Amino acid sequence: MEKLTSRKSTVIREIRDLSRSAALREEKGLFLCDGSKLLEEAMRSGAVPETVLWKEKAPEDRPDFPREYLIPADLFDYVSPMSNSPGPLFSVQIPSPPDLDSACRVLALEELQDPGNVGTVLRTADAFGVDLVVLLGGCADLYAPKTVRASMGAVFRQAAVRMDAEEFVSWCRDRKLPLWGAALTDTARDLRAVPLDRAAVLIGSEGHGLSRELLQACDGEIIIPMSGEAESLNAAVAAAIVMWEMQRG
Repeated sequence: MEKLTSRKSTVIREIRDLSRSAALREEKGLFLCDGSKLLEEAMRSGAVPETVLWKEKAPEDRPDFPREYLIPADLFDYVSPMSNSPGPLFSVQIPSPPDLDSACRVLALEELQDPGNVGTVLRTADAFGVDLVVLLGGCADLYAPKTVRASMGAVFRQAAVRMDAEEFVSWCRDRKLPLWGAALTDTARDLRAVPLDRAAVLIGSEGHGLSRELLQACDGEIIIPMSGEAESLNAAVAAAIVMWEMQRG
């Protein structure tokens, strides 16, 4: 196996650029994963890593990969987007766009900019059998390293797409899919009283909630009842509660 020792290596520069640039990920159709857990999940899903970087040594019982390299710890720490990662670091193809025709339990996120929250939503959606996660507006990149890591492998399984708001609302209308917005308003209904087994639910950012345009496009508003003093919930936590209600039917 070839060893890399220089930051000027073409492979090192390609991997580092891939971790930093959403535009490059889209152009190349590749994203970056870090850690043995994600490598196992990728292989289980049928995704074949294109380039694999091993930190100092590689396990003897590993499968064969098209391109794999050994690199010293200091160079690995330089190229990895994660701190103190044991590796491996690998690139893999972005999944093909999902089939949207059968989606009837849909969660949409607007302006959720924290990649950890977006990854957590993907992981929870996978756990609760949500058909589709939709990213609207300035949401974190679905394939940013922190999003991928927070998803704990769900990025390989959970159907997810990016749409603009008008396209999403039109898609719901065409499918006659009820559209509900999670909002802290006096007119919002207790989500336990609303049928969500066939519906699309919008979750906004923690700081600003849903935009006025999207709220106005909704068929109604829902709220998560709370008895404590907190004004709101973390967006990923709120999404998890909504998705739990979706799968309860």
